[in-house]
This record gives sequence, structure tokens and C-alpha cells, in this order.
Amino acid sequence: MTQRLDAPFKLAPESYKAMAALEAAIKASGLEHSLIELVKMRASQINGCAFCIHMHATDARKAGETEMRLHMLNAWRESTFYTPRERAALAWTESLTLIAATGAPDKDYDMLKSEFNESEQVNLTLLIGAINAWNRLAIGFRLAHPKEGGRAAA
Repeated sequence: MTQRLDAPFKLAPESYKAMAALEAAIKASGLEHSLIELVKMRASQINGCAFCIHMHATDARKAGETEMRLHMLNAWRESTFYTPRERAALAWTESLTLIAATGAPDKDYDMLKSEFNESEQVNLTLLIGAINAWNRLAIGFRLAHPKEGGRAAA
């Protein structure tokens, strides 16, 4: 894989500042840090963004997330490791990340409503939109994740 642009975020500094400001607002919104990282990880898994998966797995572990919950995230529906609130957020994440296929069904929104107040619903939806935008930047420009923490292919 060859990176397509060198330092794409430096090429559009005002746009990057706006995205960073959105990230800061979401972080300050009251949504739990662990929930934010799970949502970012799940959307990045769906989109196949190795750069973002690496970043958010690293951040989640630093914040105390367990390895097993990170490993099981792709199968969260079948796992008992996630709270009802996390499950609602993950369902909404999948629904919006795959919106062309899902259309954001009422069953996912009903789950969301049962666990999140209206302000939290908006902040979570903005979070999902933001990580999907970051995924598209990283995938589109072929950003490479750092090499530490893994073993190179033979």
C-alpha cells in the first residue's frame, strides 16, 4: 500500500481545525470516553480503516479498555460484554455507517431512544458522522498505521 498524499491534514488546515473542533465538542459532550472509543472502533472495523482501528484500539487500551472487549467488538451482538447503552450505540453506529443499506431503521432508533436522551442522540450521531469522515480520509489517502505492536507479514 502506497500513501497517496503526504500529510493530508496539513494541506487543508482550516478544514482539519473544524474537524478537530467537532472532536473536542463530542469529547466534552458528556458521552463516556469508553463509549466514544467503541463507536470509533466499530465504524472503523466496518469501513476497513486500519489506520483508525490502530489509533482507537491504542487509545481505548490506554483509557483502560480490556483486550477481550476490543477483540469481541466485531461480534458484539453475540457477546455479553457490552451494556445495553453500548449495544444501542453500536447498533446506531452500524445503522448509520451502512446507511445506504439500512436506511436507519426504527428498531435501531428505538434502541437508541431507550438509552440516550435527545442531546446525547445528536452528539452520538455527530460522532458517527465524524469517524466515518476520518475513515474516508485515511482510507482514501492510504494512511499507514504505525508499525509498533504488530508483526510484519513474512
